[in-house]
Amino acid sequence: MGNRLSKIVTRTGDDGTTGLADGTRVPKDSARIEACGSVDELNSAIGVLLASAGLPSAMATQLLNIQHDLFDLGGELAIPGSVMIREPQVEALEALVESWNAGLPALREFVLPGGGVAAANCHLARSICRRAERRCWALARSESLGPHSLRYLNRLSDLLFVLARVLARQANGSEVMWRRERGAPP
Repeated sequence: MGNRLSKIVTRTGDDGTTGLADGTRVPKDSARIEACGSVDELNSAIGVLLASAGLPSAMATQLLNIQHDLFDLGGELAIPGSVMIREPQVEALEALVESWNAGLPALREFVLPGGGVAAANCHLARSICRRAERRCWALARSESLGPHSLRYLNRLSDLLFVLARVLARQANGSEVMWRRERGAPP
């Protein structure tokens, strides 16, 4: 394989456009680029999560695989009409959600983001995933996307929520729950 990026400064984006992988130039604030950027930001947030201390090795391996999937999704977004996210990837996320959630107690209240560094990083990745999903839905309103991409992001945000719960319990023995009735702040 040849060099993918031999020259970093090209000045081709100085006019407010950027190139898709198929060579098409589009505005940097187009719905497609917003979706690409949000998926890229999500992948970076998962990288930060992976840099957190104390992740179970199985979880770290699964998150690394998800990063590869997100690169596929980014490629799908960068090449209009391509399909790189497939049904087995969505099914794999569903299985992971069920597996990690099996040991958690049922929720009676909302969980506040936090619960340790790794859990907080996971909650941040989850919220970025939700934004990426919204950006991809905005794109899907005007252009076609692969049939599994939106479901993949939806399942991934579910998984990140469950993983954040697992990580908070690992760090603190419990999660920080939202309380409707609380006294004055300290």
